[in-house]
Amino acid sequence: MSRRLLILGSTGSIGVQALDVVAAAPDAFTVVGLAAGRRWEPLVEQARAHGVPRIAVGDPAAAAAAAAAWPEGEVLVGAEGLVRIVLDSEPDLVLNALVGAAGLGPTVTALGEGIDLALANKESLVVGGELVMALAEATGARVLPVDSEHSALWQLVHGETGQDRTHDAEGSTRVGTIERLVLTASGGPFRGRSREDLADVGVEQALDHPTWAMGGKITIDSATLMNKGLEVIEAHHLFGTPYDRIDVVVHPQSIVHSYVTLSDGAALAHLGHPDMRAPIAFALHHPDRVALDLRPLDLAEVGSLTFEPPDEETFRCLHLAREAGRQGGTAPCVLNAANEVAVHAFLGGRIGFLDIAAIVEATLDRVTATPVRAFETLYAADHAARDAAEALVSTRT
Repeated sequence: MSRRLLILGSTGSIGVQALDVVAAAPDAFTVVGLAAGRRWEPLVEQARAHGVPRIAVGDPAAAAAAAAAWPEGEVLVGAEGLVRIVLDSEPDLVLNALVGAAGLGPTVTALGEGIDLALANKESLVVGGELVMALAEATGARVLPVDSEHSALWQLVHGETGQDRTHDAEGSTRVGTIERLVLTASGGPFRGRSREDLADVGVEQALDHPTWAMGGKITIDSATLMNKGLEVIEAHHLFGTPYDRIDVVVHPQSIVHSYVTLSDGAALAHLGHPDMRAPIAFALHHPDRVALDLRPLDLAEVGSLTFEPPDEETFRCLHLAREAGRQGGTAPCVLNAANEVAVHAFLGGRIGFLDIAAIVEATLDRVTATPVRAFETLYAADHAARDAAEALVSTRT
């Protein structure tokens, strides 16, 4: 019997590849809904191709254009529409591949309804990790990581402990098994450069990722190493592991997706060519592993794998993310909101590359972190951080 699948962010890199994974196993899934932020034209094409009855578009103007072009279907509008499509489509599984904090609402809705969530929207956990994971535990819904690094850790952790998480019911790290989680980073297009080298780099250079083909925002996050900092926060929530037991290592070849070290001194690693269809398929088909038409890994062909520590002085965003994670409360929410504003400003040519980290750091100083007691606390912190970050951008324009 096929599972009813809703894909949020279907026009982005993850969403398009997810539809490829679905097409490779047509009997496994029925696509019941699709959603995107602004790109309504490819969204309508996907809706027609997959015969879905409804779509959601985050941007109201884009939603109006979609409704005019697709009168045979239902078009839901705005942030409310992204939430409503989760409820109205009655899915068995939601893939959340939306970009940015806009993904938090659908995440909360899916988990609140007890619907399994394949999560590629890292901001859901960065912004509201404590509440999101508590909600999943309360309803019994599964959070299935889609990011290649977290998928790798998930597979390694489950293989070693027989559980999807590394902690017991009390939240303490399991003794005698996994000692450390290690996330690998490609280093982005500017690996090895100094701060002086980065003073005048442009958008086109920052978007030239050496190994992965991704959307604009996540590619810039990779260039600043903010992406890896956000992934550290994600790993903390997904696996219940303290920050001082989560490491980052730069691995330019992107063959080792992550690894874990064990209490007996051994290490287990997950390897493969960089292709997002593998972790997407693992999340969608879990607990089954399906055959994919992907190139198998030949280490003799690869020849050599190299590793080095990250330069957190030059790439300040990784350090800032770690510190925000350790501080907890609304600090990761503030970090994420400021970063979204700064990256958007950089892509628009309003600020320089090094200004991204400077604006994030200044916003964290200006917006005081508070404890998180409800999702409304996060929305307020997000709003305050965006206002502060926008004001900082305007001083540099």
